[in-house]
Amino acid sequence: MKIRSITSFYDPGTLKADYTLEVLSTLAKECKQTCIANGYEVQTLRLATIPFSLIKPDENADQLITLTKAMETKAKINGFDYLSLGPALIGHPESYDVIPDLLSETDITFFSGAIADQRTGVSVKAIQQCAKIISLNAELEENGFANLRFSALANVKPFGPFFPGSYHQPGQPPAISIAIEGADEVLHAFSNAKNLSEARKILLENLEHHANQLGLIFSELLADQKVVFQGFDFSVAPFPEDNCSLGVAMESLGVSSLGKHGSLAAAAFLTDTLDRGNWARSGFNGLMLPLLEDSRLSQRSIDQTLTIKDLLMYSAVCGTGLDTIPIPGSTSREQIEALLLDIAALSSRLKKPLTARLMPIPGKEAGDLTNFEFEFFSNGRVLAIDANALSGFFNNINEEFTLRPRQVESI
Repeated sequence: MKIRSITSFYDPGTLKADYTLEVLSTLAKECKQTCIANGYEVQTLRLATIPFSLIKPDENADQLITLTKAMETKAKINGFDYLSLGPALIGHPESYDVIPDLLSETDITFFSGAIADQRTGVSVKAIQQCAKIISLNAELEENGFANLRFSALANVKPFGPFFPGSYHQPGQPPAISIAIEGADEVLHAFSNAKNLSEARKILLENLEHHANQLGLIFSELLADQKVVFQGFDFSVAPFPEDNCSLGVAMESLGVSSLGKHGSLAAAAFLTDTLDRGNWARSGFNGLMLPLLEDSRLSQRSIDQTLTIKDLLMYSAVCGTGLDTIPIPGSTSREQIEALLLDIAALSSRLKKPLTARLMPIPGKEAGDLTNFEFEFFSNGRVLAIDANALSGFFNNINEEFTLRPRQVESI
């Protein structure tokens, strides 16, 4: 198990914000060194702010670009590997339009865009804006790589440590939370168990052991600081090797190939196991299935057993939604809108956070292989979006609707 990120949160618009940033920088570095000394590799230090449209809400596009570049420089100077300036907000529709320009002017800064929240519900306008962002981002870098730094968010709460969905809540004190790369722990537990009950028991014992050890480290380091420890996100992220693959772990339960029937049961079993864990929680704490970050998932896309519809279906019982999904460069904005609408509706109906990090790849069509050269990616097959343009009410930019979680009556 590794720590994917120690993520710090703050509001750069508050008094003594620069001092707060220095405190967080020092703390994050101390936490990293202490974790390493206790046997935990720390891959990145990350910094997240309140949603960028709230930092200086009256700024125009050029001023926001200047502000963003200055904040990225500050993050680098203070030792952070990545920066998230949070989501464009449904209540600030103008904030969506500037995101492609902000991405083109930065190299370690992440953004997101809300498509559904608890106050508004599902916003057709926000969905259309995010689809436009995804399409424009595809042209910013080779292989459409800029979309790695953007995600559409549905009902995602603050203080989650996994990017791009991280952001700080205005009015709250500075904080730290931890993102875990722990697919190897899942694989170890499932491979060494004699039955499902034992698989669950081994995994929970191992994760709770790590949470207790790490919890003591962070509690001690933050004890005398005005920084809140928000907790862990044990979404057990994978790494693109078979020994750290959630796909391999799920197939070890008895599924022949991810995408075949039985896969949803494996996703539900693993997510239910994580739900039973006893640790301070922040973020998703569910099954994470990022296609290009998992060697077995990417292989199943090559084998053509795993599709976007499969991953969307698993999102009903697992964690983060659709993540690092390569789609054809020719995919229209309207097709992306239809998929984002499903994500927003699923999230709202199930009352759970979901994201969509879609990556149109210029020059690639469905069935082509990707050719990324990135240590956190395992190349897979470009997946088709089975969608046409929406019409009627679902294409009305003024439409917003709420979906109540289904109430199941006891029998």
